[in-house]
Amino acid sequence: MLTLEKFRQAADVLRGVIFDTALFCSKPFSQTGNNVWFKPENMQLTGAYKIRGALYKVSMLSPEQRKRGLITASAGNHAQGLAYAAQHYGAKATIVMPETTPLVKVNNTKAYGANVVLTGNIYDDAHSHAVKLADENGYEFVHPFNDIDIAAGQGTLAFEILKALPETDVILVPVGGGGLIAGLATLAKELKPDVSVIGVEPSGAACVKMSLRAGKVMSLQKVETIADGVAVRTPGDVVFPYIQRYVDDIITIDDKKLVDVFLDMMESHKMIVENAGLLSVAALKYLNVKGKNVVALLSGGNMDVITISSLVQHGLRNRGRIFTFSVCLPDRPGELHRISGIVARERGNIIKLEHNQFVDINRNSDRGTELRVTLEAFGHEHKNIILTALSQEGYVAQIAASTEL
Repeated sequence: MLTLEKFRQAADVLRGVIFDTALFCSKPFSQTGNNVWFKPENMQLTGAYKIRGALYKVSMLSPEQRKRGLITASAGNHAQGLAYAAQHYGAKATIVMPETTPLVKVNNTKAYGANVVLTGNIYDDAHSHAVKLADENGYEFVHPFNDIDIAAGQGTLAFEILKALPETDVILVPVGGGGLIAGLATLAKELKPDVSVIGVEPSGAACVKMSLRAGKVMSLQKVETIADGVAVRTPGDVVFPYIQRYVDDIITIDDKKLVDVFLDMMESHKMIVENAGLLSVAALKYLNVKGKNVVALLSGGNMDVITISSLVQHGLRNRGRIFTFSVCLPDRPGELHRISGIVARERGNIIKLEHNQFVDINRNSDRGTELRVTLEAFGHEHKNIILTALSQEGYVAQIAASTEL
């Protein structure tokens, strides 16, 4: 059972090992109408909250269980948490991860001394293989979310949140398989019964919301989301009753919203938060309350550089701050100069030019050359001003499909 005594025991185990990720108030995000506070577990040891449950779980295993070796399946953050916990308690760990796991999570897991096995496309594929290896080799399987000890460790976040901000009205929690929100909601309601705990899932992996509506654990036919840390088809049956009892609501978020919020976090707070951790931030705009103290949990920050680059570019394009247009020109001297002059006059900043003189076999044609221009603007309004200026000068500029910078 998840009891207050169990949560206190977990907090004692974690004390002195994990970081104290202090709450901070966000003025930019408080413009949504509430007083917004962030709990930055992206700055936690191993880069995510998952180390809490892993450390407590391994502490509860017997020496014989640890000696047999530990195994788990994880999209990355639980992997690093368990690898660290195993190293901390002198045990060997094998981690099965989806082949799609970002490289930084794979390498960091290996750096904590674990043996990494890559298989399948999503967590559920990795889970099946990990269970098979556990049976074949006698390893102790440590589930990433469907476990009372894991949920108790994750739930210790509620102690810290409510101690730092007793006036907390709402806690927003990213949701994957349910271990985090089950533990956090149970303890939060024990400490402050009137606090509202709201889960946030990606719309392409909303297994908990579907299960709550059905009144029983349900499985999605497929999972499709950029939030790899919560890409789960089926919530945990062990923790689901706690979710049913203590979670007030579930909000679902489209992936596109995560791209925009990633840019907001980088520009407003200079923080890298992985897509799963951004769910709670994206949900701030969908709360039906105003003037409340809202704590959004930033659950992790383990993101590879390639993904960061892609999110930045997509985010800038979504906002019209980077765009590409193509225009056909006659092949004669001075045309490129005219185009760049118009862009400069309207304060656009050219990033890249592609000049193709071979789009038409007739080079004397008025449309014998194609110019593709990628530039920086202040947003969609500024973008439209630039396109209008080109049109007024007689150029037919077409917005081109997005390309990499």
